[in-house]
Amino acid sequence: MARRRFFVPEVRNGQAELEGDEAKHLTQVLRVEAGDIYEISDNEDLYLAEVAVARKAQVIFDITDKLPAPEPMTPLIVLAALIRFERLETMIEKATELAATRIHIVRAERSEKGLELAAPKRLARWQRIALEASQQSRRSKLPEVSGPMSLAQAMKTEAAHRLFLDEERTGKSILDVVTDRDSTAVLVGPEGGWPEHERESALASGWTPVSLGPLVLRSETAAIAALATLNAVFCRYDH
Repeated sequence: MARRRFFVPEVRNGQAELEGDEAKHLTQVLRVEAGDIYEISDNEDLYLAEVAVARKAQVIFDITDKLPAPEPMTPLIVLAALIRFERLETMIEKATELAATRIHIVRAERSEKGLELAAPKRLARWQRIALEASQQSRRSKLPEVSGPMSLAQAMKTEAAHRLFLDEERTGKSILDVVTDRDSTAVLVGPEGGWPEHERESALASGWTPVSLGPLVLRSETAAIAALATLNAVFCRYDH
């Protein structure tokens, strides 16, 4: 059985420490005890560590070994139009599990104005969701979660493949467009789809329209389907 993996702020002098809510979760929910062995990451390196201290609001790890570095993740960027928060949080969780390296929330014309105003206050929660999903899926590095940004900013994102999820279903399949493990960005539309002028702007900016099939998908479902497909493509080119 694979060991649990946790993220820590830093590793220093052979130790790492968690405090506050994260420590309480480990000791009160996961029942972490002194002597337990886990894997920990400081978002750079991966270590094997033994719990030296397990208090209600403090967990201290002693580093016992540095583990081999995993293969670098292919840059996989999700640019997601702002949608209702419960659906957006599902998208963030699943995008993290599906190896997104950056998740940027985007203001689109059809994003609700109330959501735009409230979104900055949700950023810490979204980052927490990504942290928990990273630990659950045993990632070695956390995804960057940020936003909201303007659509104009999002369209300037650089990647070898820049995919525009096109609800008009006029694009090619992702399988026909992405044929390597180069960096990939995916632009996901809002509820109700892209208005024509935003769609034309994406195409004019060099984004490639891709289709996920004949059915109309919710935004979060489209993102999950696209990322799952890209994961399958990338697996073809594993070394």
